[in-house]
Amino acid sequence: MGRWGVRDEDAATLLGGLSVKTYRRWRSGDYGRVGRDLADRMSNLLGIHKALRILFQDPARGYAWVTRPNEAFGGRSPLDVMRQGGMGDLQRVRAYLDSARGGW
Repeated sequence: MGRWGVRDEDAATLLGGLSVKTYRRWRSGDYGRVGRDLADRMSNLLGIHKALRILFQDPARGYAWVTRPNEAFGGRSPLDVMRQGGMGDLQRVRAYLDSARGGW
């Protein structure tokens, strides 16, 4: 999530409320147990990343999209929506991108 410019605290929230200490340990390669909720969250985040790479030829534009205000999200950025921490928040951003790219 480093390319999105997400702070460690936000990344921990996106991954379901991990502690920042656990997130940093995982980031360094010391992975722990991955339960169903975390696997689903990672799947959604990877889906968002994939959709951005498909929609934007320049990866930097796709990464920047995550932090820019968007009418589809009431003027909030997709990151602001995802920072709310719910699975539905991740799914909302992913569904928007999937529909924009014509996902199946």
